[in-house]
Amino acid sequence: MTRNNSCTATTAAQANFAAAFVTMVFLFFIVGFLTTVNTQFQAPLQETFLSEMGSLKNTFATLITFSWFLAYPVCGTLGSRWVNACGYRGTLVRGLFMMGAGLLLFFLSSWGATLESVPSLHIGSLSLPVAFLVFLLGSFVVGGSATVLQVVINPYLTACEVKGTQSVQRLAIGGSANAIGTTAAPYFVSGIVFGGLAMDSIDASMLMVPFLTLSAVIVLIALMLRRISLPDISDTRDASGEKLERSVWSFRHLTLGVVAIFFYVGAEVCIGANITMYAIEQALPSPALLATLYWGGILVGRLVGSTLSKVAPRTQLCFTTVCAALFTIAAIVADSAWLLTTVGLFHSIMWGAIFTLAVKDLGKYTTIASGVFMIGVVGGAILPLLQGVAADIAGGWRSTWWIVVACECIMLYYALFGSRIKEEIKA
Repeated sequence: MTRNNSCTATTAAQANFAAAFVTMVFLFFIVGFLTTVNTQFQAPLQETFLSEMGSLKNTFATLITFSWFLAYPVCGTLGSRWVNACGYRGTLVRGLFMMGAGLLLFFLSSWGATLESVPSLHIGSLSLPVAFLVFLLGSFVVGGSATVLQVVINPYLTACEVKGTQSVQRLAIGGSANAIGTTAAPYFVSGIVFGGLAMDSIDASMLMVPFLTLSAVIVLIALMLRRISLPDISDTRDASGEKLERSVWSFRHLTLGVVAIFFYVGAEVCIGANITMYAIEQALPSPALLATLYWGGILVGRLVGSTLSKVAPRTQLCFTTVCAALFTIAAIVADSAWLLTTVGLFHSIMWGAIFTLAVKDLGKYTTIASGVFMIGVVGGAILPLLQGVAADIAGGWRSTWWIVVACECIMLYYALFGSRIKEEIKA
């Protein structure tokens, strides 16, 4: 017997659902903004922290992204447990306080880099500042908080029906807000934090005020969130003390969905995080502009995706993966960072399509599945790091974009075959 996910709030709660929906969309914006802010520090911190790391500068710079996305498999199940223990609002509040703490670690890292005597770890002839390690820890903590927030946001947007929309469309609306954040983030880092300075003129002390301010804003949002009504969603989490009949991993389409999201996030972040260093390698003016164009393409694609109420998620995923693969191959052949930015347009709606297919008909397993789904996001840690290692070995970034092509092919397989439900789901 299949259970349908629906929003079962009282009449009063339904009257307040608009505020809850806007809240989820806004939190999706914060997640996207801070995710890309984090990746945009790779190139600047490569200059300020990693100047004495020799030929391993690319590898260590990509550890910033690695530490962020490493938090997803660690904190995904934590978010699920929090939802079952204290509900959606309580989980969001905890996640935001966690985010504020991580931003304070960023502040401490930048403050530590301003000290007259900066402690360092010596690896042979190489020198790694301890302040950089503190930044990596902050990246992990903020990444963990983003994971917790998404454990709530994704099933909430999927399960609560809004007249005239389907779940993938609602995720696209939330994803549009996420993309606005990712598009604004490169400019925030290059134009506001660093004031448009050249990379060799950047100083770590410039990070202190922005991160302290962001931490205060996030804590304020957490306090305000405690006053907002969030209607509960029926049949998306197990009742207190209820023992589930089967493992969430027994759902084939979910398990393969986790694999698909691993390669999706890996491909998305490979371009979003590393295209700036590819542009620097090619001596292009305004390298951060390419990241902005890439994330801007994702924004445009998600805005378009939010109108596709009659196009099935499987069809959307097939079309976008094929196009993304073709444009990436074209960028490799032409050795063009500019052409690579167009892939963002096709990456835009893949998350919503994969998530919708992966949690289809899961009923009371949905919340647990959302936490498990976050495990796949570790692809954003592993693949960009491997790409950085490959770039150091190959002496350049051009050939490393074949990693993205391989990711698109795996997602196409999921769209065509892996997402099909092979058995009746009993709940």
